[in-house]
Amino acid sequence: MSIETLVDGRIAYVTLNRPQALNALNFGLLTDLAQAFDEVGRSDSRALVITGSGEKSFCAGADINELMDRDLVAQRDGALFGQSVFAKLDRLRMPSIAVIHGYAFGGGLELAMACTFRIATAKAKLGLPEIKLGLIPGYGGTQRLPRLVGQARALDIVMSGRTVGAEEAERIGLVNVIVEGDDPKAMGARYAERYIGFSNCASSFARDAVRRAFDVDLQEGLRIEADLSTLAYRTADAAEGMRAFVEKRPPQFKDA
Repeated sequence: MSIETLVDGRIAYVTLNRPQALNALNFGLLTDLAQAFDEVGRSDSRALVITGSGEKSFCAGADINELMDRDLVAQRDGALFGQSVFAKLDRLRMPSIAVIHGYAFGGGLELAMACTFRIATAKAKLGLPEIKLGLIPGYGGTQRLPRLVGQARALDIVMSGRTVGAEEAERIGLVNVIVEGDDPKAMGARYAERYIGFSNCASSFARDAVRRAFDVDLQEGLRIEADLSTLAYRTADAAEGMRAFVEKRPPQFKDA
């Protein structure tokens, strides 16, 4: 299998398992990813950690050999398929964390950007080098990158195809934090701990409200916030959270 999926209590793990190809994305791996995200979505996990096997790479991008000599329809279908797989990740109720411990190029960086958070080791190298092949990103890179780092920085990274080191990635907001360690799963689990003690309902509403702020003006964004805040109040978790606060005890959230 090109993907390893483990649901371990509150945290689920998905590991790209093509170390001989630096975990490059082919269509078989993308299909396995889609199935893995569906499996995790059905679980009771409260966070998802995504890693790449081996010591060199999170994911080195698309498998170029598989992308050559395709007709126009196949090329567009391939881009739409990759986008749809990453959309599954984007829509998970739980927060997702990409642990970038080596290369994250092309589709690999696009996969990481579809996660809620990105953490990186000091040796991480990130980029969208498609321009060097006469191409542009096709799995969401041109859309998610400017939302993370701003238009000017995104244009520089996309149009130069340059490599971004870990320190710069943290400084511009492409990754959330630089971490130390040799075990990507453990690093991801430690980072996830800050997010998994809350209601998945509230976490999902909060993430949706913040993301939609980039698509609408302030007044529409405030209306969206009011609507989602009202929905949050209607959950059993909200009732439990407020009751626990009054009773001075830890809440017992059930994601309902």
